[in-house]
Amino acid sequence: MTLTQDVARTVAGLRDDVCALHAELPRYGLVAWTAGNVSARVPGAELLVIKPSGVRYEDLTPQSMVVCDLDGTVVEGDHAPSSDTAAQAYVYRHRADVGGVVHTHSPYATAWAARAEPVPCVLTMCADEFGGDIPVGPFAMIGDDSIGRGIVETLAGSRSPAVLMQNHGVFAVGPTARDAVKAAVMCEDVARTTHLARQLGAPVPVSEADTDRLFERYQHVYGQQEERS
Repeated sequence: MTLTQDVARTVAGLRDDVCALHAELPRYGLVAWTAGNVSARVPGAELLVIKPSGVRYEDLTPQSMVVCDLDGTVVEGDHAPSSDTAAQAYVYRHRADVGGVVHTHSPYATAWAARAEPVPCVLTMCADEFGGDIPVGPFAMIGDDSIGRGIVETLAGSRSPAVLMQNHGVFAVGPTARDAVKAAVMCEDVARTTHLARQLGAPVPVSEADTDRLFERYQHVYGQQEERS
């Protein structure tokens, strides 16, 4: 596939952005060795930019990012793409609102996934970012679009931008790749604090009405007008 000049410029910028965002995953303790990945949709084109498979984070460069179409076929790049490419391509095909997808094996959130247990909404931070419990998706094999199907089906009934795929780990989505990374960071933080609370006793859930109010405030009022954090 030959990219137009405008698309090529957009892809070049996304290679830089996606590469830089990968540094946030080890920084926040969300991945080990070469596990995990970040991808971004290419606006105006049926393409995505994603991490190469099995490359260490410290060795990633913008040039090593892989460009694929939304069927997961490599369009540009010298490396094989992430083993999650087909799954993430499925998400992009079926969720037009998603501009970024992140996958991590962050320890506390993945511990909940190993139990096939949602992280309950017992913190205002959970209500703010996830609008309720962080849901659990079904067990699915790696390598095809099965995980993507589970992500889309599970998040269809949830306001959460993150899903715990059973026995696997976290997948987070957002309008941009940066938003998806933020959701993955917040997912681990909420999972850790909720785990610690359960060691002390039974956490008290945030009521549905209060969850709705907190979510509305955080999503539409909190932070600066151009960029909330």
